[in-house]
Amino acid sequence: MGCCFVPADILLPDFSRVDGGKWATIACDQFTSRPEYWERVDELVGGSPSTLRLILPEYRLSDEEEALPGILGCMEDYLGGLFKEYKNTMIYVERRLPSGRVRRGIVGAVDLECYDWRPGALTLVRATEGTVPERIPPRVRIRRRAPLELPHIMLLADDPERRIVEHFGAHKESLKPAYDFDLMLWGGHISAWFIDRGGIEHVSRELSRLSDPGVAAEKYGVWQDMPLAIAVGDGNHSLATAKAVYEQVKAELGEAALSHPARYALAELVNIHDEALTFEPIFRVVFNTDPAALLSEFKKYCAGLGGGAPEQVFRVFAGGGEEVVRVGRPEHRLAVGTLQKFLDEYRKAHKEIGVDYIHGEAELLSLTRRPRTVGFLYAGMTKDELFRTVIFDGSLPRKAFSMGHAEEKRYYIEARKIR
Repeated sequence: MGCCFVPADILLPDFSRVDGGKWATIACDQFTSRPEYWERVDELVGGSPSTLRLILPEYRLSDEEEALPGILGCMEDYLGGLFKEYKNTMIYVERRLPSGRVRRGIVGAVDLECYDWRPGALTLVRATEGTVPERIPPRVRIRRRAPLELPHIMLLADDPERRIVEHFGAHKESLKPAYDFDLMLWGGHISAWFIDRGGIEHVSRELSRLSDPGVAAEKYGVWQDMPLAIAVGDGNHSLATAKAVYEQVKAELGEAALSHPARYALAELVNIHDEALTFEPIFRVVFNTDPAALLSEFKKYCAGLGGGAPEQVFRVFAGGGEEVVRVGRPEHRLAVGTLQKFLDEYRKAHKEIGVDYIHGEAELLSLTRRPRTVGFLYAGMTKDELFRTVIFDGSLPRKAFSMGHAEEKRYYIEARKIR
């Protein structure tokens, strides 16, 4: 079985001439409700070369047509002399987070022949959260016209023995440095090294081991001819966009598409067992609702479930009060899955309600003091549950968990030609 994560022709600027701290910018889907963050980035970058000029922050997605010509023009300018291409390589990275913890990863290319975001897909690479199809077309329009991609996608390997990524931490002194600089605006620090040919072969062997149906069956207790080897942690919609563009290229070129650069997408592979990688629950708050009626329907829904998952407990807050709801026989392995299915059904009959996704317990409690507002607190998913849950339940509901805080997300640094 071939490897689904491979070396790539990676583009980097010459960091002896380009300020890395101004070059690298945070993932475009962060700080969408804080345009002042992006205004500050613009001030810091000024006229220096920067990935800021190559991306469209999502808070500006409605300005796509106005902004895209400038982005495409800047890509062509940078391709004209700013970049150096490193052929058929991978890069080992160490990201020191603001907390001081160090998250380790490998930058390479995921083979989109091995990936499918659609529910029920049994592929080596799978989405971890529900993908909203309506979010893909505007991103496709951008990627289809762009000569470059820059990755904020983070992929996850379930490697408790730490045989893949961590292998290079112990051998980095023998590798050629790629870059080393502080990241802007509380992003911490990043260092990187080029992985040599022997290291790339090591990655391929170890990922082939995780792709083996027998190894996966022993680990997860279920046989799949195409087991889950890599889960998409961050950037689900970006990877779905890359897949959609590749499918268009296949429709146009047929078999020739198999050797087209659109077949791959640049990404960073991280071990889910990395101590610096944290999972945090994302809670739900319902607005403009009748709290008593909502709670009554939720209890009725929970009482009618007949699944085999372990008991789940919800703390429900409204009007300064709290009530505990226990689900004896959940059909979803995660509490957020149970709640989201109920809310999806409830909204069909109550279109007036709104649902927001809240990261902190304190913020949820503050919001639920408002009239006609209900908040749900529940146990979050541990990292160890992710692969097993995706295997048995499929993709999680959107906004089921967050991998760390906004400042800890991936910064754009590397690029790759996609046409």
